Amino acid sequence: MPTATTAARKTAVDVAALLERGRTLATPVLRAAVDRLAPPMDTVAAYHFGWIDAQGNPTEGDGGKAVRPALAVLSAEVAGARPEVGVPGAVAVELVHNFSLLHDDLMDGDEQRRHRDTVWKVHGPAQAILVGDALFALAGEVLLELGTAEAARATRRLTTATRALIDGQAQDISYEHRDRVSVEECLEMEGNKTGALLACASSVGAVLGGADDPTADALERYGYHLGLAFQAIDDLLGIWGDPVSTGKQTWSDLRQRKKSLPVVAALAAGGPASERLGEMLAADAKSSDVENFSEEEFAARAALIEEAGGRDWTAEEARRQHTIALDALNAVDMPEQVRDRFTALADFVVVRKR
Repeated sequence: MPTATTAARKTAVDVAALLERGRTLATPVLRAAVDRLAPPMDTVAAYHFGWIDAQGNPTEGDGGKAVRPALAVLSAEVAGARPEVGVPGAVAVELVHNFSLLHDDLMDGDEQRRHRDTVWKVHGPAQAILVGDALFALAGEVLLELGTAEAARATRRLTTATRALIDGQAQDISYEHRDRVSVEECLEMEGNKTGALLACASSVGAVLGGADDPTADALERYGYHLGLAFQAIDDLLGIWGDPVSTGKQTWSDLRQRKKSLPVVAALAAGGPASERLGEMLAADAKSSDVENFSEEEFAARAALIEEAGGRDWTAEEARRQHTIALDALNAVDMPEQVRDRFTALADFVVVRKR
């Protein structure tokens, strides 16, 4: 949990305003990038981002938490640059993040995101794949068209993060078909899938602002461990989250047989609940009817995970990664106001409900 010191700092930081600043600065540039896509990909992407509904009418949809854009523009200030300097980095990271969401939703069979039908459900699998690919390509364009040495450095970091993200998704899918996954394997997968891109978001603005590699590396360590904390909370929400808040089905990760941290930790714990859970999940792996389980059947599995200690262990791991993330900032010389904002964003990640 955030310490008394970090809690005191957070009271001086309006996190909602910080998130909104990132969203406000990045969205016009993001929209302009999406407008470059050929029809119908431009329309499909606009639907995914929540700018239009399925009929093409403008909406004021939920565009997500905007943590990554907030971090990217904030990191520019570490280098003494204006927040706007980080905007191309914020947009590039958002494009890669949403490329991954489009493909993940299709691969995972998710029919809902942010309280509405996913792109593959509305526009078909082919469009979800094509638009995801197009967003990935746009990310490189947005950075490289700056034409600076800093942009080239930022692009190298983004492509490295993207490769790690894809590695993480491949690991995630492969783990669904295994009876057991170790805690270490799960953390490696989540570090790739979530930590790598948040690491890039936390450093890309600083790189564009001219920060040296040691500074960027320290900011990446902050972002990487923040990403692990972020994913640990996501894993808790994937089982016990309120669908009204998360926009996903009840017991979402259990329906998909995901080897998320609470599940893996529970299976590793030993004891009667752990053994019973292992037996149930092994039987589930041989069943083709998991999606049709009753609410009571999913609730029983969630109860065993909690009884075996998986829920508490994951919450503690989120707090541990939060602490490591904040410790990484100690290696960076930055204005205290900027440091406080990084701290407040980290605190937000471990207390969110969606």
